Amino acid sequence: MPTPASIVFVVTDDLDEQSLPYMQHSLELIASQGVRFTNSFVPTSECAPSRASILTGQYAHNTGMLANAAPRGGYNTFYGSHEASTVATWLKPAGYRTILVGKYLNGYPSGSPTYVPPGWDDWHADFGNEDGSENGLEYYDYSFNDNGVVTQYGSDPSSDYETDQLAQRALAALKQVPAGQPFFMYLAPRAPHRPAIRAQRFDGLFTDLSAPRTPNWNEGDMSGKPNWLRAMDPLTPEQEGKVDQLFRDRLGTLQSVDMMIAQLVQELDTEGRLANTYLVLTSDNGFLMGAHRFQHGKEAPYEESIRVPLVVRGPGISPGLKVDALVFNVDYAPTFAEWAGASTPQVDGRSFAALARGESVTGWRSDLLLEHWQTQLKELEGAIPDFVGLRTTTYTYVEYATGEHELYDITNDPYELSNQYLSGNTTLLGTLQARVDALKACRGSSCQ
Repeated sequence: MPTPASIVFVVTDDLDEQSLPYMQHSLELIASQGVRFTNSFVPTSECAPSRASILTGQYAHNTGMLANAAPRGGYNTFYGSHEASTVATWLKPAGYRTILVGKYLNGYPSGSPTYVPPGWDDWHADFGNEDGSENGLEYYDYSFNDNGVVTQYGSDPSSDYETDQLAQRALAALKQVPAGQPFFMYLAPRAPHRPAIRAQRFDGLFTDLSAPRTPNWNEGDMSGKPNWLRAMDPLTPEQEGKVDQLFRDRLGTLQSVDMMIAQLVQELDTEGRLANTYLVLTSDNGFLMGAHRFQHGKEAPYEESIRVPLVVRGPGISPGLKVDALVFNVDYAPTFAEWAGASTPQVDGRSFAALARGESVTGWRSDLLLEHWQTQLKELEGAIPDFVGLRTTTYTYVEYATGEHELYDITNDPYELSNQYLSGNTTLLGTLQARVDALKACRGSSCQ
């Protein structure tokens, strides 16, 4: 009986679509050898809610992970009942060796630095401050929990750069998988998250680049935007320069991730596993840099924030394929379960395994829910209010708790410059509103 396929799942932190082209190894070794999903999204553009959805296949309103920290989220919200049923606990009974290397959830380990969640055979989670909060997690000066043993790292560029340590652990973990046993590796580097500190060997790269000057760069006419966004002043030349530097530094950090992926592919090839391994590269959320006057950030309902890259290669996937169907992060866990032949509980997502093979799927979704719960943004006097919304194949529609609304025709206005809500077709608005009402408390099959 053939060995089930293994899975390497790389979840970057804040990777946006416009940065993926600068990861040449990933493009050559994954994207060009498999499928690129051109409409891949996250319903809640924030680290912890998105990662909880990735692990469980559920929307944030069902995981209860509504933000990165208390009282609306953070690791303590997920601890216990939620982590008792994740993709790791599903795949392990199916015979998979389950491996985590890198970031788990914001707030981990919450005072228990040797704790290993259920379902994981080989655990290498990094964290910063003693309470595990993300503010303490840098590219240097961090700790690892290696299967219950905590190791601290300093700031030596030759030995302590975090992505390099992740690569070492990932390669070692692969070598420890018994011959003939499939594995699932969840590999979560910090890059390109701020402060975007690149490894010294990549200093000097990208010095001539600037953040893309898209039509919504430092947006001028904000009259149709909600109050929270109109409170942002236009970027000054100095601020534009800082955005450009951040763009360059983010690309610099991604070079280490790109090299790590190349090393993993080489090791899989050396071990004779590559042909029977799925490799998946994505991000927990997108990232705004200069669009709509954002100096840096996410959480917003705009394309740069909710859209994420997704490339997949593996058995049965034809090289060079592009798929336009709407997929999002609650689909990962059920997809991995299908590849593994594992049983799953009730999930909100659907497996995209058939789509990845280039097959048509009857009744595939034409929309997904957007949801957000207010957290403070440093660059705003206020914050992004609670909202729910809808991303369809042609529209983005948003309802704010303030009573404000946004509607964008993505086909004709891809940079979301003209809010069509006030002049929108009443029949269209009624349809979108009804669909939001149907999805915002959905669970399981009613989400699909």
